[in-house]
Amino acid sequence: MLETERLVLPSPDPLNLPLRTVELGCTGRWELLNVPGTPESTLPHGLPPCAPDLHQEAEQLFLSSPAWLPLHGVEHSARKWQRKTDPWSLLAAPGAPVPSDLQAQRHPTTGQILGYKEVLLENTNLSATTSLSLRRPPGPVSQSLWGNPTQYPFWPGGMDEPTITDLSTCEEAEEDIDFEKDLLTIPPGFKKGVNFAPKDHPAPAPGLLSLSRLLEPLDLGVGDEDEGEAKGESEGPRGDSVSASTCSVPLARASSLEDLVLKEASTVISPPEPPKPPPQEQWAIPVDVTSPVGDFYRLIPQPAFQWAFEPDVFQKQAILHLEQHDSVFVAAHTSAGKTVVAEYAIALAQKHMTRTIYTSPIKALSNQKFRDFRNTFGDVGLLTGDVQLHPEASCLIMTTEILRSMLYSGSDVIRDLEWVIFDEVHYINDAERGVVWEEVLIMLPDHVSIILLSATVPNALEFADWIGRLKRRQIYVISTVSRPVPLEHYLFTGNSPKTQGELFLLLDSRGAFHTKGYYAAVEAKKERMSKHAQTFGAKQPTHQGGPAQDRGVYLSLLASLRARAQLPVVVFTFSRGRCDEQASGLTSLDLTTSSEKSEIHLFLQRCLARLRGSDRQLPQVLHMSELLHRGLGVHHSGILPILKEIVEMLFSRGLVKVLFATETFAMGVNMPARTVVFDSMRKHDGSTFRDLLPGEYVQMAGRAGRRGLDPTGTVILLCKGRVPEMADLHRMMMGKPSQLQSQFRLTYTMILNLLRVDALRVEDMMKRSFSEFPSRKDSKAHEQALAELTKRLGALEEPDMTGQLVDLPEYYSWGEELTETRNMIQQRIIESVNGLKSLSTGRVVVVKNREHHNALGVILQVRMMGWELRRWEGMREQTLAPSSLLGWGAGCCHHNAFISPFSFPPIPHVHLPTQRNMLGGWLPLHIGRLCVVAP
Repeated sequence: MLETERLVLPSPDPLNLPLRTVELGCTGRWELLNVPGTPESTLPHGLPPCAPDLHQEAEQLFLSSPAWLPLHGVEHSARKWQRKTDPWSLLAAPGAPVPSDLQAQRHPTTGQILGYKEVLLENTNLSATTSLSLRRPPGPVSQSLWGNPTQYPFWPGGMDEPTITDLSTCEEAEEDIDFEKDLLTIPPGFKKGVNFAPKDHPAPAPGLLSLSRLLEPLDLGVGDEDEGEAKGESEGPRGDSVSASTCSVPLARASSLEDLVLKEASTVISPPEPPKPPPQEQWAIPVDVTSPVGDFYRLIPQPAFQWAFEPDVFQKQAILHLEQHDSVFVAAHTSAGKTVVAEYAIALAQKHMTRTIYTSPIKALSNQKFRDFRNTFGDVGLLTGDVQLHPEASCLIMTTEILRSMLYSGSDVIRDLEWVIFDEVHYINDAERGVVWEEVLIMLPDHVSIILLSATVPNALEFADWIGRLKRRQIYVISTVSRPVPLEHYLFTGNSPKTQGELFLLLDSRGAFHTKGYYAAVEAKKERMSKHAQTFGAKQPTHQGGPAQDRGVYLSLLASLRARAQLPVVVFTFSRGRCDEQASGLTSLDLTTSSEKSEIHLFLQRCLARLRGSDRQLPQVLHMSELLHRGLGVHHSGILPILKEIVEMLFSRGLVKVLFATETFAMGVNMPARTVVFDSMRKHDGSTFRDLLPGEYVQMAGRAGRRGLDPTGTVILLCKGRVPEMADLHRMMMGKPSQLQSQFRLTYTMILNLLRVDALRVEDMMKRSFSEFPSRKDSKAHEQALAELTKRLGALEEPDMTGQLVDLPEYYSWGEELTETRNMIQQRIIESVNGLKSLSTGRVVVVKNREHHNALGVILQVRMMGWELRRWEGMREQTLAPSSLLGWGAGCCHHNAFISPFSFPPIPHVHLPTQRNMLGGWLPLHIGRLCVVAP
């Protein structure tokens, strides 16, 4: 056999192997090629290849068969690149802020520089993320407008800004806390707490009567020996002092307790006079607008802005206060010219080279003000949720929500801000968005002056007083006496060309309510319903009809208005769908001339040229173009923004004769018409249908009457169905507008923004809200009264509850429990059906309160409205605090009590509410029993 000799060869070099590795991309995959050479990579030759499916690959390698993974292998571990050490980088530190500066010293007369003085600088290490001060350096230019959510807001005006010393003191106090001596006894937010330290009861003050001392001279049947033993047992360390005090002031024997009390009282020092209440701070100052301002041009020889007309008295008063950098609240009637005040503030800011922010509640008002102010001042910008134009302008028009965001984000625009103009402030009553106005008013810094523009509201002084106390500055309240263009209110009952003259005057320009006009409208409606019954049967229509009836009503109404030259007209309809239906139903109506059609066509072509070709053929664009050519327009939130702007501009030019709009069109938009028409007096407020409030009706009716063009404005209410009740019409047209009420509530946005800043707390916002204003209005007077009562309480002696008075605390607790139980039982009796039956018309009652002590009264009327206690004092009616009505000792309920001035003793005429029984009928009225009215 041949033996094969095995040759031992040296191991080949890796480069000599007939293989070559190629790295595919950056995923860590390698591929072997049967070509010798050095390892290569695909990265230098182009982009890395895309993995086919990383999810599938990871699932196959790691989830399906993980057995191939070694337990301790490091081949597939993460790679690590060693960084180059640089020890010198540890020594790099930002430069310290300059602690001092050089201040020039000038001659007081010539101004010549005499030398320089080094002064120390404060707050040199402030930044937008650590400080709320205006002395902090500005942020980046890119964040100057909107700010940054990580930045702190500026310190709100009216709040005491803590100094660096205060902050450092607080930090040191937090570091060194002794849990035995430094425990707090005052809760956060309280000014006083409870002192748990033991007190040494002082001896009774001289001059104060002690009941135990008064009882000592009397013979109560207790033997001297027993009394002495009891004293010896009960007296401790203070027995000597008590006996000494009693011996020092000997008591004379008296035949009765009354004589002894009188003798003691005669020697008592007269109590000091109660301190006078502190003078109430007046933050809201009403301004008299009845007298003319004769020296206006002498006080302001070079006004910042001039108009082509002579300003009214209230406008001149507001301008005078703006020149003094005061905050004003202008509560004027609609169409009175409140915008004049805003225009002068903008011109004044441009003169001072500062900035102004004009806020509005809706975008339609923002767009209109932007167009008007842009034509007047030029340097005007617009910031809304979807539009941002010229943000670097000196006057910025925006919605209130955007201003709130800028305040919370610490925008640098606030630094240069001089005026903030709040238009339509009565929008604070909105349940959803009203809280935004309160947040902005609270967060505004101290250097910003406030201008409030609103319709007439009953509590303008109260609202201005809240802002004045909030900002610690006086607010001047300026209001108008009457509208510049009076209004006439009509009822329209026609529905055809034959009845287009059925227009009945209900409220004239002097404010007189015409009942004849109301009854004439009712008779006209009844006559038509009777003819309808004779023709179509006895069943009368109870609904308002459909589109056909609406078309007939509007055709007859518009024909009548056109004949009387009372166009243009705004028709307020409280439904977007009904707006479109009513405008689309008037297909046969054409109100424009050929020249007006040409002007409308050219304006539409110029405006729609900004749209793309496909967008110009949208159904809404084509339909609106057809309506506008005939002088009709629609304005509501469902219309495209560009179409709404076209409608507003054409209406302001007088080319739109009839505009069907919703309630938002009346919110401050300065586009008055000759006539305003209400499609209905009922609206849906989001939860239920209700009648229009007086403030809502006045706001929409105020669009009628063009100042300088119309002697009077016309307001028409359509009666499609039955004529509304006279009481409802009277309340809607002549009732008081709604008061400004707080809608403050805690929102997540507010809480999160305040939690970012340690110096601002949510409790601070709550305490400064308008809802907390009544309780904190007279806080200083209450604090002084509390201090006085606390002082008097501290001067009283500790009650001596030994001997015969040992059961006095138990007796007091029993009496207090008896009073609470009696009140509870009385309230339950009043709330019961039998209690209401007894408190009916004709009931004789006894009134017991602060003004009347056991005075007889008679219940004259039972009302369904809220209860209130009133009384007549001479010829003036006063409102009293609600008292409790006790029938057989019955419970608390509010009532209306009218005091008769000719009775002695005065007999209150009490008005009480009633309720429906379980069967739906009214409770019967009874006369007879006696009950008591007490506070």
